[in-house]
Parts: sequence; structure tokens; C-alpha cells
Amino acid sequence: MEIPVYTLDAFTNLPFKGNPAAVCPLLHELSDDLYQKIAAEITCQKPLLSSPDQTLADTFTSGTRFRLRWFTPTTEINLCGHATLASAAVLFQYKNNVNPTLVFETRSGALSVSKKKEGYIMDFPLNPPTKEDHSDFKDIIKATVGNQPVQEVFLSRDTKKLMIRLPDSCERSMLTSLKVDPVALLNSDSSGRVRGVIVTMKGTLLRGLASQKILSPGLPTPSWVATGPKHLEKRKCLLTSAQVVVGSWNLK
Repeated sequence: MEIPVYTLDAFTNLPFKGNPAAVCPLLHELSDDLYQKIAAEITCQKPLLSSPDQTLADTFTSGTRFRLRWFTPTTEINLCGHATLASAAVLFQYKNNVNPTLVFETRSGALSVSKKKEGYIMDFPLNPPTKEDHSDFKDIIKATVGNQPVQEVFLSRDTKKLMIRLPDSCERSMLTSLKVDPVALLNSDSSGRVRGVIVTMKGTLLRGLASQKILSPGLPTPSWVATGPKHLEKRKCLLTSAQVVVGSWNLK
């Protein structure tokens, strides 16, 4: 059995920018061990394997619903936006799917991606955060942004993500140059309330959009930059036109 592998850059309109993901369209599900071994072989700078399979659909071309799983080189994760976008792009652009909207059945429920002019719209779960007192998370804040000023702190109790908002007066370079020790971050909280940290600020890349750095110290790729009005709400996402088929696995 030969498995095609596509690498795509999401959240960008330029080659070799944005967030790369590897996508393997499958006719049938594989064993968990095999998924993980394939993911470990991916050599993207920030690797993530996305594997839509045809189990719920007649064909990749006509189907509207697909199962989807996401793997880093070491573990399966519950949700990944850029790899979902990349999976939809493979189905729309390379498998010539004829439908305007695709639905992926995932660990996080049903996620939809629709074609919209030159890009795509993802409809993801909304996990509204609550505003929190800075002092309740002072060790995490210190491990994340050091002595930099903080405007607000929010916590999503559903996803256990803490969002630290830097003041609007900060330069964007403060965010993009942020260096976080993942070990120190991991050791900064023992309550179990926080599993990831988002550092955000008012952005200048696109009109009104925010810039974010997402930190997940439990994963092998602890940080990457994303853009969007709010994290994982419905938003328009651009995909580069430089998607390339990079290889395949021949499984006997």
C-alpha cells in the first residue's frame, strides 16, 4: 500500500512561510503505531501529520465527511487548525472535491472547512475564556514573558489554555523575539489548570488582526506564531499556492 504525502504551508500567501503540515489522505485507517511512526518520519521544521481518511465518504472527490487525526512526531493531539486547513486544501485542490464545504470528524467534534473565493473558512469550536487575576498565574507569566508588562490574562477552562495579552503599546518584535524555556514553563504550574499558553497582542500584519505565539511545552514543537482575530473562532485563512507532493510510503 502506497500512501501519498503532501506538505502545505497554512496561514500564509508565500511559499516556505506560515505553518507547515504534512497530509496523508488514506483509503482506510491504519494502526495507531503506524500513524505514529509515519509522523516521526516527517521532517518539516514544525512537523504535524494530518490524516484524513475516506471511511465516512464514497470517494475523496465526492465525499463531504471525513475522519481526521493529527499527530506530532511523538503523540496524537486533540486539535490543530493549520493541519485541518491543509487537509481541506489537499481534498479541494488535489483530490478535486466538488463540494463547497467539507466536514471532518475529529477528537474535538465535527470541524468544517468551506471554500471562499481565494481562500478557506474554518468553523472551529469556540471556547470563550474568562478574565483572571494576574497574581493567580504569576509564575507562569514570569516563565513566559519575564518582566515584560502584561495588560490582561484570560483562561479557557475547557481547553486549559492561558492567554497573556501584552499592552497595545508594545512593539510586535517583543512577541516574535520571545524566547521561552519550555522546561521552566512546564515547571511553573503544578495546579493542572494550564496545559498551554497563548501570548497575544494587537497586530499590524493585517487589518485589525492579532498576533499570537502559542506555547505547548508538553509537545516536541513548543511554539509557533499564528494570526487571527481570536484564537480558534470562525476566521478566514489563506493558503499558499506552493503546495508540493513530497513523497510517499510503500507499506507491504
